Amino acid sequence: MADERRGIGHVFLVITRKLLKMIRQFFRIRGMPSAMIAFVALLVIYVSFGISEPAVFSSQNILNLLRSMSKYLIIGIGQSYLLITGNIDLSLGSTVGMSAMISATLMTRAMNPFLAAAITLAACLAVGFANGFLVGKCQLPPFIATLGTMFTARGVAYMVNNNRNTDTIASGIGKEAATVFQNVFYYGKSIGLFNTFWVALGVFAVAFFLLSKTRTGRHIYAIGSNVEAAKLSGVSVFMTTTKAYMVASFCAFVVGLILCAQSGMGNMEAGNTYEMYAVAAGVIGGISPLGGTGLLLGTFMGAAVWQTLENGLNMISAQVGLQRIAIGVIVVFSVLLDVVIRRGTLTKLRSLLKSVIIGQSRL
Repeated sequence: MADERRGIGHVFLVITRKLLKMIRQFFRIRGMPSAMIAFVALLVIYVSFGISEPAVFSSQNILNLLRSMSKYLIIGIGQSYLLITGNIDLSLGSTVGMSAMISATLMTRAMNPFLAAAITLAACLAVGFANGFLVGKCQLPPFIATLGTMFTARGVAYMVNNNRNTDTIASGIGKEAATVFQNVFYYGKSIGLFNTFWVALGVFAVAFFLLSKTRTGRHIYAIGSNVEAAKLSGVSVFMTTTKAYMVASFCAFVVGLILCAQSGMGNMEAGNTYEMYAVAAGVIGGISPLGGTGLLLGTFMGAAVWQTLENGLNMISAQVGLQRIAIGVIVVFSVLLDVVIRRGTLTKLRSLLKSVIIGQSRL
């Protein structure tokens, strides 16, 4: 009997050690600790609002929450690619607006939605290529280069329909085709969830694979960590930077279609300030604005935190100003945490505490 107990105890000890080893390896993944911090923050925020307002836990609110966060997730993915390279794209919001306006304008003129989307995609990718060329080849500061394309893309959004919002897309392609388009990108459901979320999940899956399993993904992390070392290793900074900017523009294109489907028309101000939402989603999820670290899983969590906070504050009828202040505080705190981790402050503090504890035990 005693031998049997010792055998069970030994098996339990072995399993525990293996689990602890797996957990340590899991948290050693670059960017994983920050993503998990965002996940814990998400749970705390959601439960806190749910206690204050039980309607937060309703199935309809959860469905709306997932649909609303999808726009932030998609645009956050694009910005995260650039933050990892050590760059930024201020033109994302304007590219979203350009996407919504071009696609809506073409559809109001009876163009097939698929052809309209293809032309819109080409225009958005052109913005991404221009950004990549200016930053990667001409070596302009990303802030200045994308500030210029931000105004340019917004100007195109204004000019494409003669400085006015479009009519409803149903007036051009017909009510039936317009309904199909709107259901695909916003109002329709599949397997109980809004299609917007499935679109976002598809973009996330492809982007995650490209960043974690391909050579381009490794190059993106490389130039973000140390651009000079990446050059010496044979990495084309121009090509890698351009690819990252084109991924961001593709994400803006998708969000533009979602906003067009949501309203059923094109709005010249669509996507306004979305570039800042994108930065917030990435940074809250642990994507370092200094480049080189972060996971798209963190961006997923960051977008969820952002939208859950916004949703919860709306549910308890908080002022819009309070919502913005809360998001601003969280973003600043996230960046400060990243700086502290990079400087090794936490590691030094842990070593200091360990030495103090050892010293006290000797006494």
